[in-house]
Amino acid sequence: MATLVPAKSLLNNPNPNSLTSSNTQFNLIKFRKTHLGFESKLKSRLLKCGDLLLGFDEKSRGRRRRTETVCLEKYFSVKCTAEGIERGLLIGREGKFRVPERFKVVALMALAMCLCNADRVVMSVAVVPLAAKHGWSSSFLGIVQSSFLWGYLFSSVIGGALVDKYGGKRIMGWGVALWSLATLLTPLAANHSTASLLAVRAFFGLAEGVAFPCMSTLCSRWFPTHERSSALGVSMAGFHIGNVVGLMLTPILLSSVGIGGPFIMFSSLGLYWAIRWALGVTNDPQESHTISKSELQLIQAGKNVSAVKSSEFPPIGLLFSKIPTWAILFANVSNNWGYFVLLSWMPVYFKSVFNVNLKQAAWFSAVPWGMMAISGCIAGTISDFLIKSGFSVTLVRKTMQSIGFMGPGVSLLCLNYAKTPEVAAIFITVALSLSSFSQAGYMLNMQDIAPQYAGLLHGIANSAGTFAAIISTIGTGYFVQWLGSFQAFLTVTAALYFTATIFFNLYATGERIF
Repeated sequence: MATLVPAKSLLNNPNPNSLTSSNTQFNLIKFRKTHLGFESKLKSRLLKCGDLLLGFDEKSRGRRRRTETVCLEKYFSVKCTAEGIERGLLIGREGKFRVPERFKVVALMALAMCLCNADRVVMSVAVVPLAAKHGWSSSFLGIVQSSFLWGYLFSSVIGGALVDKYGGKRIMGWGVALWSLATLLTPLAANHSTASLLAVRAFFGLAEGVAFPCMSTLCSRWFPTHERSSALGVSMAGFHIGNVVGLMLTPILLSSVGIGGPFIMFSSLGLYWAIRWALGVTNDPQESHTISKSELQLIQAGKNVSAVKSSEFPPIGLLFSKIPTWAILFANVSNNWGYFVLLSWMPVYFKSVFNVNLKQAAWFSAVPWGMMAISGCIAGTISDFLIKSGFSVTLVRKTMQSIGFMGPGVSLLCLNYAKTPEVAAIFITVALSLSSFSQAGYMLNMQDIAPQYAGLLHGIANSAGTFAAIISTIGTGYFVQWLGSFQAFLTVTAALYFTATIFFNLYATGERIF
C-alpha cells in the first residue's frame, strides 16, 4: 500500500494560521470510488495530511486547494497503477467481469502463431503419403521441404518494413489469409505438377515470413514494458504448441479423411481466424473503440518512450551501424542454428546412435515442444517480475539470454556422454526448454532498442537466422558423413551458444537507441 507524501509547498507554507475541517476537504476534492475498498484508509491518511495544513489564511486557501488536489491526483495515480487499474481492468463499472483488450490481442496472436507452425508441420507429415502417391525420390523430398524457406528467407525483411509502416493488424491478417490459402492449394498443386507444388510452397513461406515481425510490433504497441515478456511468452507458446497440434492431428486426419483432410482443416481455421482478427483488433490501443480508459492509461504509462510513426523507409544503414543490433543478429543466428539442428537431426541421431525410431514415439513429438511452451511462459513471467521489482531492463534481458544459451550449450555437451536413449531425450528436452528463455532476451531486446523499427529489425534477424538454419541443417549432414559421429557438430553448436552469450552480455543494451 503506497503512502501519501505531502507536497513540499504544503510543508513549507509561511502562513499556517487557520484550520480547515476534514469534511470540507472531502467536499472540495471529488474522487472516484474504486472497487478495492480503500476509501476509509484514504480518508484517515487525508486527515493526517490535514494536520500538516493547519493555519492557511483566506488569501492562500485557493493555492492550498490546488496543491492538495495535485497531491491527491498523484496519490490516485500511484494507487491506480499499483492496485486499482491492474485489478480493476477485470471488473467493469457494474461489477461484471471483463477481459482486457490486450489479453484478447495476445490470445489471437498466440492462435495465429499456433496455426503458423501447425501449417508447416502438416506438410512434414503429409509429404510421406504424397511421395508414395506421386513417386517422389528422397532427393526431391528435400527440395519440397526446403521450398518453404525460399520465400520465407526474403519476406521477413520486406514484411518487417511493411509492418512498421502500415501496422501489425493489416499485415498479419493478410499473412494468415494468404498462407491459409496456400495450405489449401498444396494438395491440389501436388496433383497438378511438381512446379506448381514448389511455387505454392514458396508462396506459403513468403506469407508466413511476416508472422514474427507482426508479433514483435504488436507486443510493443499493445503492452507496457513490464508485461511484454509475458505477452511474447504466450505468443511463442502458441507457436510451440502448433508443433504438437500439427504432429498429433495430421496423422489422424490423413487416416480418416485422406491427404486433403489436414490441409482443409487448418486452412479453414486460418481463414476463420483472419475474419475474427479483422473485426476485433487494431494496430494500436489508441485506435481501439472497445478499450477502457483505465487500460489505455496503463499501457501508455508503461511505455518508456512512445514510438514515432514515420512514412519514410526505415534507415537500414543506421540499424547496422550500432553494435547492439549485431548482438541481436548474432543471438538470432545462434538460436536458429541450434534449434534447427535439434529439430532436423535428432531423429537421425537417435536412430544411428541408439537404434530408436522416434517417428514412432509419440512422446517425442509432444514433450519437448510442450515443455518449450511452458518454459517460455515461465521465462516471461520471471522477466516481467524482475522489471517490476526495479531491476534494469538491460540486466533482465542479459540474464534471460544467458540462461537461454548457456543451458542448451551445456545440455548439448552432456548429450555427447549419454549412454541410453532416455538420458539423451532428457538432455534434448532440457536444451529446448531452456532455449525458450532467450525469447525474453534477444527477441524482446528488438523492441527495447528500436520500438519504431521493431518489425524491420525482427525481419532482418529472422532472415539471417533462416540462412543460418539452412547452413546448420546441411552442415550437420556433411560433418556426420566426414567424421562419422554427431559429437563434433554438437560441440561446435555448444561453442556457438557460449560465444553468442559472451557477445550479447558485452554489447547488448535494454535502452532505446533508435
